[in-house]
Amino acid sequence: MEFQPHPNAQQTSITCAVITVSDSRSAETDKSGQLIKELLLADHHTVALYQIIKDEPKEIQSQMTALGRDAQINAVIFNGGTGIAPRDTTYDALEKLLEKTLPGFGELFRVLSYQEIGSRAMASRAVAGIYQSKIIFSLPGSSNAVRLGMEKLILPEVVHLVKQLNWPN
Repeated sequence: MEFQPHPNAQQTSITCAVITVSDSRSAETDKSGQLIKELLLADHHTVALYQIIKDEPKEIQSQMTALGRDAQINAVIFNGGTGIAPRDTTYDALEKLLEKTLPGFGELFRVLSYQEIGSRAMASRAVAGIYQSKIIFSLPGSSNAVRLGMEKLILPEVVHLVKQLNWPN
């Protein structure tokens, strides 16, 4: 059963940034970042920025701060660096900047992941929240995790969340 709790009377296009956090991927090998872009474009959204950055907390925070000042961007989707390995620092870097968190995003993502991959889902530190009136999502770097998060959670709700952030405008 497909459930969309906040159907939009009309399709609204939002402007997004896609950031892959990786020490080893390039534009040619970044399947997850490309998948996020494809899914956003297929849902009639705009991708204003796509970038690959190193898994360095200061670089992640610098990118987030710059995007926070960009009035054109409504949503930012990070992928990569959400596990527990020593080089997985995306969660730690973003969590310090988020003004509000959406705990339900990570909780739901892990439940859906558990249904696909079992108990290894508990190692994911997928997170979402608000920064500078923008919705921020952070997904694992695997393409399967990206597809799951985008199709089941982000795409069905991102327009509604952006509208909530801009209410009553």
